[in-house]
Amino acid sequence: MKFDPVAEGTWPDLLHAPYKSTAKRGPRLAPLRVASPVATTQPLGFLPSLISPADADLTTRGQAAPLGQKIVITGRVTDEDGRPVRDSVVEVWQCNAAGRYWHKKDQHNAPLDPNFFGFGKFLTDSEGRYRFVTIKPGAYPWGNHSKAWRPAHIHFSMFGNVLAQRLVTQMYFPDDPLFDFDPIFQSVPDAAARQRLVSRFSMDETVSDEMLGFVFDIVLRGRDATPFGL
Repeated sequence: MKFDPVAEGTWPDLLHAPYKSTAKRGPRLAPLRVASPVATTQPLGFLPSLISPADADLTTRGQAAPLGQKIVITGRVTDEDGRPVRDSVVEVWQCNAAGRYWHKKDQHNAPLDPNFFGFGKFLTDSEGRYRFVTIKPGAYPWGNHSKAWRPAHIHFSMFGNVLAQRLVTQMYFPDDPLFDFDPIFQSVPDAAARQRLVSRFSMDETVSDEMLGFVFDIVLRGRDATPFGL
């Protein structure tokens, strides 16, 4: 099956001078295409029975509700022609409402939330849809320069049929004032492609007075592809 190529400017630059750490970890040689067979059956780790419905609610892991604005995020994972990507494993991770990750390397001077650990996983359904509940993450400083703050975001990792088929991206929230100052967001050259990383607020997905709703659709390839590699 032939697919349209991903438009130039959709993928982030591997070496992006304003994003300083790419100078140390970005490849300097052109990538090589390796022809090798790819397994088409699901490995044991992707059995649906190993993913619990509770894994899609990041707000129920502690002894009480986490601090912050409770939200629900939903969307579809599709190919370029809108065909659903079914039974795909999606993992998400994020910082808490104060802008701190539950990780020993994060020593940002912000409080940890004992009721929020910031990770979840779920499967897309037969229509490629997903849905999970969390809290809105906070902005945080990341040391790229003296006033470097990341916009609020959630990391997405998607798997195909095997572990080698993995795509990683970030979802942002509408109208964040930090967009223009964030080298990671700005590493995607095309402005229209950057906007495909931004979720949209949805009153339809908002749940009464419990949580606000956001929609983030993901297109894996071809025209209108979601930028990956962030």
